[in-house]
Amino acid sequence: MHYILSARNRAVLENFASSAVLVALDFDGTLAPITTDPGDATIRPLTRKLLSQLTSLYPCVVISGRSRVDVRRRLDGIHLAEVIGNHGIEPLDSSRTPAASAWIPVLKKRLAHFPGILIENKQFSVSVHYRKERNKKKALQSILRVARTLPGARLVGGKRVVNIVPEGAPDKGLALEREMHRQRCNVAIYVGDDETDEDVFSRARHSKILGIRVGAKATSLAHFYIRNQREIDSLLKRLISCRLHRSSR
Repeated sequence: MHYILSARNRAVLENFASSAVLVALDFDGTLAPITTDPGDATIRPLTRKLLSQLTSLYPCVVISGRSRVDVRRRLDGIHLAEVIGNHGIEPLDSSRTPAASAWIPVLKKRLAHFPGILIENKQFSVSVHYRKERNKKKALQSILRVARTLPGARLVGGKRVVNIVPEGAPDKGLALEREMHRQRCNVAIYVGDDETDEDVFSRARHSKILGIRVGAKATSLAHFYIRNQREIDSLLKRLISCRLHRSSR
């Protein structure tokens, strides 16, 4: 992986900024720091200011594992071209509700003996958080064992969370490609930090997508990285600078 904010890679961002480019970002762990309680997640004031400025220069979308309504509420006042929720399902495919809602009672019953587990019903998918559970290894093993028995479920790992989505549902990679077409963008920059973002990074190897991971990871399919979540501000500043420099020529 290559550090995207290094001097030698400035030209990479400049080349994308000079194109009809879509900027797409994950929310948790990318725009907002990871929190113990998912309900507490928020973006820093500077990040909000920079993101707002970015949307005036580029078409920008957020593609999150959260529900679309949740992300819109947390980014209220920022003029995004689109918000895509539930790991790429919303608003592309709203037919997945019955499957997800049927899993909730099973998960609650079979995981009730773990007081630190939080089962998040996102209407089109389910996230089972175990960050607060003391014995995280045992909790994860139990979550996986139960989740694998759910009919029509696909499991996607995360940071102290197991995401359960319907089989065949759109993923983040497909959502990004559709949004590129809708926004008439030839290329895209995508920034994400987690396993669900690998669905985008896998496409970056075969298409005009610049994949940037938050945090270097040897097994990631992203070609580039920023060191940590706080560096999102530096990346946004660099993208703003690239487009302003281009406009001033």
